[in-house]
Parts: sequence; C-alpha cells; structure tokens
Amino acid sequence: MDEADVRNLLRTVEDPDLGEDIVSLGIVNDISVDDDTAQISLVLGAPYAPHETEIANRVREVLGSEGLDAELSARVDSQHSPEEQVLPGVKNIIAVASGKGGVGKSTVAVNLAAGLSKLGARVGLFDADVYGPNVPRMVAADQRPQATEEGKLVPPEKFGVKLMSMAFLVGEDDPVIWRGPMVHKVLTQLWEDVEWGQLDYMVVDLPPGTGDTQLTLLQSVPVTGAVIVTTPQQVALDDAQKGLQMFGKHETPVLGIAENMSSFVCPDCGGEHDIFGHGGGAAFAEEQDMPFLGGVPLDPDVRTGGDEGTPIVLDEDSETGDAFRILTENVANNVGIINRRRQQQE
Repeated sequence: MDEADVRNLLRTVEDPDLGEDIVSLGIVNDISVDDDTAQISLVLGAPYAPHETEIANRVREVLGSEGLDAELSARVDSQHSPEEQVLPGVKNIIAVASGKGGVGKSTVAVNLAAGLSKLGARVGLFDADVYGPNVPRMVAADQRPQATEEGKLVPPEKFGVKLMSMAFLVGEDDPVIWRGPMVHKVLTQLWEDVEWGQLDYMVVDLPPGTGDTQLTLLQSVPVTGAVIVTTPQQVALDDAQKGLQMFGKHETPVLGIAENMSSFVCPDCGGEHDIFGHGGGAAFAEEQDMPFLGGVPLDPDVRTGGDEGTPIVLDEDSETGDAFRILTENVANNVGIINRRRQQQE
C-alpha cells in the first residue's frame, strides 16, 4: 500500500465539525508509508479536544482495518514567523473576557484552565486583571515565582497549571494604580520575561470591560480565540455585546458565550430559581450567531471552592463540575475548529 492508497482511505474520515472528509479539508499535512506503518501528520492544533481525539481515533481505525499501523503527529503552521512570536512555545491563547464585572469571569477562567489540565493538556493561566488580581487565591497558590540566572520568572504550578499574576509581584494589601502605558509595559514584561515553556493552552483572565489590558493583549500576542462570560441578566448581555465588538474590530475569533449563574437549585427544597433570569446567554449566542459553550448554575460550592482554592471542575461528583467540564470540552473543540478552518483557507 502506497501514499495514494492511504490518502484514499483517509477520504472516508469525516471532520465532525466541518462536515467534509479530512483530505478535502486540507487537514492532512504529510503521509509516508514504510512497510506496514503509515506516518501521518494532521492539522490538529487543539490537544485533548474530544473532537480532534475522535478524528485521530477514526484515522487509526480506518488504517487498522487495512492492516496498517498509524503513527500520528500534529502540526498547525503558525500565522507568525519565529521572530514575531512573543510566546513561541504556546500553541493556543484563550482570552476569557466579560463586558462587566461580577459575572464570574475569573471563576470561569480558573475552572477552564484546571479543566484543560485535567484532560491532559499542558496549561498556563495568566491573570491579566492587573487591577484586581485574585487567581492565586482561587487556586490557593502561595508559592511565589522563582527567578533564573538570566532574570526570567519561573511560574509556580497548581493543579498542573502554570500560574502568573500581578498578585505575585505586589503586596497583598497594596492598591494597584496603573495608567495605560504602565499596563502595557508590565503585561509585555510578564509575557516576555516568564519561562512558560511548551503549553498547549494559555488561558488569559482579562479584567472586565474593553480597556488598556484588552488592547495590549490583542496587539501583542496572537490570541486564538475569546470566551465571553455573561449572566442571563439583560444588563450583563448588553455589556457582553461590547466585548464582542471589541474582538471583532481586532479580527479575533470568539470561541463562544459562557452563561454563568444560569439558575439556582435550592439545597433545602430542591426548587430551581432563575435569580438572574434564564436562557439569556443561549439566546444571545443564537442572536449573534456564536457558539453557546454552556450554562453553569449558581452554586454555593463554586464560591466555597474559589475561596478555599479548589476549582469545582475537579470534583467528579459535582453536577456543577460537570457543567464546567462540558464548557471546557466545548472551548477545546472550538479552538480546534478555528485552527482547522484557518489551515483550510491557506
């Protein structure tokens, strides 16, 4: 069996998201055949995303049915030359944003990062909320970054996630007062002067709104896509619209809308209460023709986990943990879609 035969076999493997076979979509980079082994490079850039895992498993299955062992590798060509890459070891940068404060954006960012790590990915979490950095508390990270001989910071790890936050660099009770140029300088230094290493995903927790930090991020690093966090409340949805417009102006894909505090189940009576309304995030996503990543209920255990430093996504017995795990998988799948579509257009 030669390369042409293998390519024909791969035409029977369909992309579950894009709806065509992986050869026609340009998802096959290279094929080589050596005896009973086929070495195949695929455009799969979202490690541990369920749908990309499904594609890889289907390739192995199809080739295995013809007596071939499949040795698979993944490669997505970068949009930038090595000289232009600020974070060359980071495959995907996911910005977590919200139009307003108080919607649980940091909670989503922390659980997303921990959830991706739980899937097996190499993950970094950058707390870019310079005005109110609270990610270290939410993961009970009391270890400070170490420094190399070259003066670079080595981020501490928690739950398999590499962490960096302004909270590590300022006093716990010190007020943080930054003007625009200062924000740009400190964020740029944190990206460039940290030993992030090789990461499948970097989750960036942005401050609420559409200010200097967001602009610095979008102008400095290649953001793969953004997650917009909202509650079902109309006020939050109005502000989420501004976030969408900001990312649209910078041609940054939006991975989807996450609805936090979507409902509250009373632990005493079992009744479900829509404290902030119901279904607003899903309706907003449909109206904007954006993916809906999932709804996370208003659960006291989320607050407890945040205060005690244990993300609820790691709790296998929690229904709210299930909601975060579904959200995490949807984000990873949508990262894969963006990468595969970009390759298809090149």
